[in-house]
Formats: sequence, structure tokens, C-alpha cells
Amino acid sequence: MNIKELNLVKRVLFFIIVFSALGTKVIGQNKKNTSAPLILDMVHHNPGEAPYESKYNNPAIIKEMGYNGKVYFLFESPALAINWESVDADILPKGSDDRKWVDEKAKQIKQMHAACKEQDMAIYAMSDLVLFPKRLIEKYNIKETFGNPNDTLTEKLIRAQINEMFDQFPDLDGLVVRIGETYLHDAPYHLGAIDEKMNAEKTIIPLIKILKEEICEKRDKQLIFRTWGAFDRNLKTYMKVSNAIEPHENLIISIKHCEGDFHRSNAFSKVIGQGRHRQIIEVQSAREYEGKGAYPNYIANGVIEGFEEHARMPEERINSIREFVETKPELYAGIWTWSRGGGWDGPYIKDELWCDLNSWVMAQWGQNTDKSEEFIFNRYATERLNLKGDDIAKFRKLCLLSAEAVVRGRNSTYRDMNPWWTRDQGIAWPMVVKGDLEQERNLVQKDESIAKWKEIVKLAKSIDWQNEDAKNHAVGSAEYGLKLYKIYRTLIYMKHAEAKEDTKEVQKWIKAYDKAWKDYNKLAKKYSSIATLYTQEYKRHIANNAHLKVNKLRSN
Repeated sequence: MNIKELNLVKRVLFFIIVFSALGTKVIGQNKKNTSAPLILDMVHHNPGEAPYESKYNNPAIIKEMGYNGKVYFLFESPALAINWESVDADILPKGSDDRKWVDEKAKQIKQMHAACKEQDMAIYAMSDLVLFPKRLIEKYNIKETFGNPNDTLTEKLIRAQINEMFDQFPDLDGLVVRIGETYLHDAPYHLGAIDEKMNAEKTIIPLIKILKEEICEKRDKQLIFRTWGAFDRNLKTYMKVSNAIEPHENLIISIKHCEGDFHRSNAFSKVIGQGRHRQIIEVQSAREYEGKGAYPNYIANGVIEGFEEHARMPEERINSIREFVETKPELYAGIWTWSRGGGWDGPYIKDELWCDLNSWVMAQWGQNTDKSEEFIFNRYATERLNLKGDDIAKFRKLCLLSAEAVVRGRNSTYRDMNPWWTRDQGIAWPMVVKGDLEQERNLVQKDESIAKWKEIVKLAKSIDWQNEDAKNHAVGSAEYGLKLYKIYRTLIYMKHAEAKEDTKEVQKWIKAYDKAWKDYNKLAKKYSSIATLYTQEYKRHIANNAHLKVNKLRSN
């Protein structure tokens, strides 16, 4: 072999090595890393209202916060935007109002997906099942059967729906499926139903099997199946589902960190860490029953390290997400936050500080679970708020106090109250669910709550915030919490006095109630960036409006 031939061989070998390396790199990039945690966020818009104007709608913003995927809300789901032509062109005929609506919805969703793809973020859509066009239901006469996944035609249509969703929206990385409720507020041309949503054998298992086959196996896409409202509280049912469904790398079960809705004092989820399927944990950052970000309410510490009300759980039970990750790392699939939303109506926030804190800490910790929550928190204080020195410790104390103040003011650390007595922007007559001893304990905790809120306000005023706007909001939102929780306290004492038939004491607390509302309603004039206020008239999902009850007591 001469020198020229030898050099040619060397060049060929060089290119083989280079292209081999490039090929390996491309293959590695395209292959899904199912072991890496999913760090997802969703903005839960108020159904029936204009979508939230939030920075978290922007994929670039949440990517910078540490998220690697975005979950689009129910009314941004391709389930509402497919044309069904693969089944029957007459289901949504071209030129009809419903077809125009669906096509416009598809256009909007594709624009959203393009923005997400541009940031190299995974795209997930939350969808209610079963959800079909009204025309389809009428044409096939399946109004009584389409909520049953065991029905032959329903199963066929679910499979066709999934195929169309991924065919028409190829950027979609997976579906987040819920069967707990069906919202139709922004879906004028569709109907939804599900039969026996808590029945493992008749509904949950057959539905997951259909979805797993179509999404995980045929498409190699991800299915995140929500337990909420279906099999999140009953461990026996959860285990039935777990045992009946063979695990798959693309199948993930979604579980709220607490049972039921996001109420403090609700039990820590007993199904977290159970079964054989990977689990992603849902966390609400702007708590719908606790002001929606209107006031300081730091819950990331409790979710990660354990809430104080869960410290009394049996030692063998998991009571925090850290314990879950440490004891069952093979089941940990990631964190899914709702940065904004949940519930209905207001309060509506102008500044996203308090939900930003919860979301950022959860996102950063979710991918760095070997770090302490305090370590992540201190990074937020320095990197996001530019706090320095003693102000970092003051801010942490403020935030930890907020968690203590909220649970004592709305409920108690022993769950001495029905948590549904105040929600969204309204207040009902308090529902105390225990006996005399527990009621006395409840009153003590209401006093403790106010004392903690006063300290929170004092701390907010003492911190050297990076600018006047930040200070205005921090102090104003702390005052918002203090004054709102003073209203709560007057009502609970008033109810206690009424139960004891102490008319004089009732009238005393009515005066305190009127003063508390007067002070609270002055906040908007003093602080420009605070949230909209709770109102005395609000009655949505509130059976016994507190203000109406107080007015009845005035004449006694």
C-alpha cells in the first residue's frame, strides 16, 4: 500500500468514526429518557372565563424555571379540535358551525404547540374522557352508552379519537387523562360522560388498557392517568388497578399529594408509593381554597418535607414527597404543578410572587431531590428576589409562618373544621365538625393564626426588597392575609357564641366582623398590586353564605 492509498484509508476511517459518533449522538437524543423525572406545569384557567393572563403560559418562562414539559388545560386539548374524518366526514361536516369552531380550536392549539416545541419542551394535553362531539353522539344514538368504555362502539370511538389526536397533532408527547369530572363550559359542541368512575373492574381498568395500548404501545407516547375523583382515596381500589395493569415505561399514574382536593389538613395520599406503576405528584401552587396567590402561602416546604398536620401519621406510612422519593425511587416519575388556577372566579392576582415561589421550588427540587427544600428555597431568595444577608432568613421565616397561619386560620392542625366553608372569593358560615373540646382548640388556633399573620406583616416590612414595587406587593399581600383571616376569626367565634346561645357575645363578634370587613376593604386604596378582594355576596358553591347568616343574627 503506497502513501496515497494509506492516507485514503485513514480518511475513510476518520469519516466512519465521525459519522458513527454523530449517529450515536442523534440516536441518544431521539431516544426517550424515561428515567429522568418529568417536571410539568399547567395553568388551570377558570372554566367559562377568559384565560388567565400569566407568564406561565409562555413555555420559555417555565423552561427557565426548571420545567421540561407543559400540560395544556382541558379546553386547549386536541380532544376538542380533531375533525373525526377518519370515522365519518358527516360527524363534523365542513362549513357547519361546529366544524368551524373545531378548526379554529385546532389552529389555536397548533400555535401553542409550536411555541412549546420551539423551546424543546414536551407537550401534554389534559383531556376529559369520555368526550365526543354532540353530532357523533346523536348520529350513532349512543347518549346512554358512550360513558361506558366496555361498550364495543364506545371503545372503537375512543381508539379512533386517540389516533386522530396524535395524527392531527404530531407534536403531542402524551395525554393527561382525567375521569373525575367533565367540564363543558368552553366546549359548546361536545358532550362528556363516564360511568362508575370509581369502579376499578368496570371503568378504570378497561379504560387504562385501551389507552395504554393505543398511546403507550402503538404510538410510543406517554399516558398520564389521573387518580383524582376516581381511585385516589381507596387503597384497595388503587391496588386492584395496579395489579390488573401491566407496567409500561410510558404509563404514569398522577396523584395529588393529599387526598381529595387541595385542602390543608386533608390526609396525605395513602396511594403514593404503592403499587407497581410510576407516579407523578400533583401540586397546586396558587391554592384555590387559600387565596389563589393573593397572600403569602408557602406550601412547597410541607409538600416536600412534610406538613405539620401529617407528623402524627404512623411511622410506617409515607407522609412527604421526600420520603416517597427516598423509599420508592423506582416509582418516582416527577412533579406536576398547577402554577395558576383551580376553583372558580377570584381572587384574581396581579402579581404572581407567591405562586412563583411554590412553583419554582417544586420544579427545581423535582429534578434535584438530593437537595434539601431549604437549599432550593435559599436559591430562590437570592436568584429570583436578589435578597441578601439577614433578609434571606427573614423571608424564610415569613414563608414558613404563612403555612402555619393558613392551616390554623382556615381549619386547624387537627382538622377540626369542614374545609369547604371558605373557597374562591367567598365565605360561608363556618362548619365546625367536632365536639366542645375540639371547638375550644379550634378557637385557640384562630388566635394563633392572627398572631402569626401579624408577625408575617412585620417581617414583610423589615425586609430590604429589591424595589418599591416588590415591597408594596409583599407588604400589601401580607396585610391582605392578616385582614382576611381576622374576618375568618370573627365568624368562627360568632358561631361558637351562637351555639352557646350567648346573645351578648354574638353581638360583640358582629361588631368585630363589621370592623374587620371595613379594614379589609381599604386595602385596595393603599396597595396597588394586591389581588381582587373576597366579597360578602359571593355564593357560588357556597351553601350557607356567611354574611346572610350574620345579618339574621343582628336582630336577635
